[in-house]
Amino acid sequence: MTDYTHNPFASTHSLDTNPFDDPSTPTQYQSQTSAAEASRLEEIRRREADLERREQELNAKANNLRRHGKANWPPFFPLIFHSIKDEIPEASQPLITRLYQLWLVLFLTLIINMVACIFILLAGGEEGGRDLGASIGYLFLISVLSFLLWYRPIYNGYMKEQSLYYYFYFFFGGFHLLFSVYMIIGVPSTGAAGLIRTIQMFTKHYWAAAILGLVATIGWLIQGLGNAYYYRQIYAHHTAAGHTMEKAKAELATHGAKAYFTRG
Repeated sequence: MTDYTHNPFASTHSLDTNPFDDPSTPTQYQSQTSAAEASRLEEIRRREADLERREQELNAKANNLRRHGKANWPPFFPLIFHSIKDEIPEASQPLITRLYQLWLVLFLTLIINMVACIFILLAGGEEGGRDLGASIGYLFLISVLSFLLWYRPIYNGYMKEQSLYYYFYFFFGGFHLLFSVYMIIGVPSTGAAGLIRTIQMFTKHYWAAAILGLVATIGWLIQGLGNAYYYRQIYAHHTAAGHTMEKAKAELATHGAKAYFTRG
């Protein structure tokens, strides 16, 4: 006899088991959710801190521009904006700072050289008038041209990483190295109170002219050797960065001379 009391739809043990009824499942799920939420909040806080840091840097730069104006160099008559800290990548700031210091040594040496030539003239040195005239011309021309033709191009080169500026620097920086050797020698009537002029003043016992000539010679040596040292470093950087004459020509054709005077 058939047992009609049996329910074929009765649930078995396997069907009655609900995975969400496992007491360990909610705890594990909540733990994973908490970890993900904590990670997301940490990422948000990191981004907020980074944005806040960038905002502070931008505000500092904006305050600097408001305080000094867009042009801040030279300090006594601002014509251009010059800020190694704000415009040069952090890794290259020490090198550009040293080059700027060498330019300042050059400027000071030109002043001492001119004063030495004044004392050479007063000491009755042969062709002293021509020395003084040339030294005055050097003070105004070399100081300006050296800044515009080799310091400013390499400053822009490291700021923008464009090939054209490096080739400007290599050409005019190389010429400046030759000029430094010329000034170290100190041929009479050339406006250079270098070695030859200094020795002449020492042998004639014109001590003021001799000492000033010696200081000028040391100045020419310091800035000349320093520029030669960094010239090699910059050439190695230029090669490693892949700058070529073809890129320089393309940049000149694209941007023209305008690129020399613009920032960014």
